[in-house]
Amino acid sequence: MLNKISTLIVMLVAASAFSPATIAAPGAHGPNGEHLDAPAAGGGSGLARLPDGSVNVPKLAQRRMAIQTVMAKETEHPLTVELNGRIGIDPNAGGRVQAPFAGRIEPGPKGLPVAGQRVEKGQVLAHVRPVASAIDRGNQQATLADIRANRRLAEQRVKRLESLEGTVPQKEIEAARAELTSLGGRERAVSGSVGGSEALVAPASGVIATANILNGQIVEARDVLFDIVDPNRMVVEAVTTDAALAGRIGDATLAGYPGVQLSFLGGGRVLREGALPLTFRASAKDVALAVGQPVTVVVGLTDKVKGIALPAEALVRNQANESVVWIKSGAERFIAQPVEVKPLDGKTIVVVKGLAADNRVVVSGSSLINQIR
Repeated sequence: MLNKISTLIVMLVAASAFSPATIAAPGAHGPNGEHLDAPAAGGGSGLARLPDGSVNVPKLAQRRMAIQTVMAKETEHPLTVELNGRIGIDPNAGGRVQAPFAGRIEPGPKGLPVAGQRVEKGQVLAHVRPVASAIDRGNQQATLADIRANRRLAEQRVKRLESLEGTVPQKEIEAARAELTSLGGRERAVSGSVGGSEALVAPASGVIATANILNGQIVEARDVLFDIVDPNRMVVEAVTTDAALAGRIGDATLAGYPGVQLSFLGGGRVLREGALPLTFRASAKDVALAVGQPVTVVVGLTDKVKGIALPAEALVRNQANESVVWIKSGAERFIAQPVEVKPLDGKTIVVVKGLAADNRVVVSGSSLINQIR
């Protein structure tokens, strides 16, 4: 009986020596070879931040917080840079309607379009009826009266010459007819400027982005009345101070808009406010982008960088405002590791310093661990 009790005590001691709290999980070494699986000072069994800065998270809490980890793997990735950009109108898929002259706005056959309304190329959006001062209008009406009187005289002359055809040289008849045609054209032109109107048509199919007119409004020549855009085809203009960056661009994405595809069109060669513009064509479906909206363009370069790729949500900041990731160093213990990162695309980062290849990094739920106090 005594032998059995001794054997049971030995088995309990051995089991406690190899319990999950003391077995180091993958990633027990830091980037400089330091041990991360050392027992935490003042360790506890509940959800708490330990005196050494690490965090104790029980298994049940890990499941509730949906904690997920991956083994760090160092590979080569394209170097990326973030550029400030702005959404603009694609000149090949949109258009602008301006007033050709000073006039009064009148609605088209379908009324005046409003912002957000879809229009088709060639659709009449509005009419502009010319307006002038009292003196100019009087001069135009006097000119029109003179032209009409001369036209009537020319008609009578043509009729008289045609009745004498055969006795009058043919060239006189043709000259009279040409003069009558000229006077008719002048009458139509002046009459249109006095009381006619000009139709404003849509230069492209798309959606009205801006509408700056009302029925009866007086506009000046070259006033912008409508902007038309294609929501599925926009351009993004980013700026950079690196003149050689345009020759090193591989691909590009919009931060926060994974459904938008960017294709590089080219870079400018003239400084604009101390920076060079880079133009990208944005193709997207069912993505809300507005003209003039500021965006962040993540540009993938042809240069390579060696590091560990992680989801952007794995990166958090500690109380000292340092960029850190959480490493799982035990079954229930997590350690914050300061790192240096570079953006890879809109949702992925590359850790270039601070992690070792055998670290098990938290990629989901790191923000929840970071809030434990």
